[in-house]
Amino acid sequence: MRVIIAAGGTGGHLYPGVALAREFDRLEPGSETIFVGTDRGLEMKVVPREGYELITITARGVMGRGVWGAVQGLVAVPVGLLQCLAICRQRRPDLAIGIGGYTSPPLVLAAFLLGIKRAILEPNVRPGVANRVLSPFANLIFVSFADTASFFAPRKTRVVGTPVRREFFEASIPVEGSPETRGFTILVLGGSQGARSINRAMIAALPTLAVARPRPRVIHQTGEHDYEEVAVAYRNARLEAEVLPFIFDVPRAFRLADLIVSRSGATTVAEITACGKPAILIPFPHAIHGHQERNARILEQAGAATVILDVGLTGEALAAAITALLGDPGRLGEMGRCSKGLGRADSAERVVTACQKLVQDVERET
Repeated sequence: MRVIIAAGGTGGHLYPGVALAREFDRLEPGSETIFVGTDRGLEMKVVPREGYELITITARGVMGRGVWGAVQGLVAVPVGLLQCLAICRQRRPDLAIGIGGYTSPPLVLAAFLLGIKRAILEPNVRPGVANRVLSPFANLIFVSFADTASFFAPRKTRVVGTPVRREFFEASIPVEGSPETRGFTILVLGGSQGARSINRAMIAALPTLAVARPRPRVIHQTGEHDYEEVAVAYRNARLEAEVLPFIFDVPRAFRLADLIVSRSGATTVAEITACGKPAILIPFPHAIHGHQERNARILEQAGAATVILDVGLTGEALAAAITALLGDPGRLGEMGRCSKGLGRADSAERVVTACQKLVQDVERET
């Protein structure tokens, strides 16, 4: 089976697509997965590294980009559609999958016009505009949360969770030794592009963390823009740290982490719960429909996370939240167990199995 996946821009849209590609490889050896993205997004770094082909198209975001940005995004749609029509005619896929975001509409609409089977995946509690627009054209709609299903036609909607790469479930295996004996590790993530407010708060928190007991070590993904400033701050604080603009092997970092400080995009939340890690979540305040806070509150209500809103994020507040958990191993352990209880290990498998049946039903009809 040949599959084309439209996924890119950010890790939240890209990595569920990578999880699906790997699951197609596992369940259907010899299948071929091709990604459609742009030459500006994270996919340019990640997809070739993962061993898949990436074909770039013209596509831009529409929502949250102002009037001129929205106009540019709308103008790009027909261009991207023509490009995707050409790609589909040339590659003849059996299935097209859209993961939301601005790369999905051209591919899913092209597949619809050419009679190719189509599926869309919505990882957020409240669906994005792209998936709401595309839903009438999809044969199958996969959602992460039961509350999301009400936005779509029941007959073609499946509640499956968010596809996560299998390495994250392996990352739930504890590393040897207790945090007290091997060192307590904090993983700081601000999304695939970093988060300036989290970076600044961590810099301000370093003097407190440097004298905390146990003294933590930190793995910090900063994004490109803040890397130098953050790296210098850790050196000045003389706190053991692995500071990187971008972390490719995120499952390794998750396995080492005893606590995760992060934004709360749907994919990140799914990865946290797959590993069963306790978290301090700082929702991105400008996420459309406030979906990051919705995601974070689900973990908070389950006892798996502490939530700090960006408006109240300071070095003092972040240091207080971290040191409170450093000093309470029992609470950390309970948060990890609650987090693990929210994880879904079979999401990618369920999506791929349903897509295989969709394509096989077409083959039997023909």
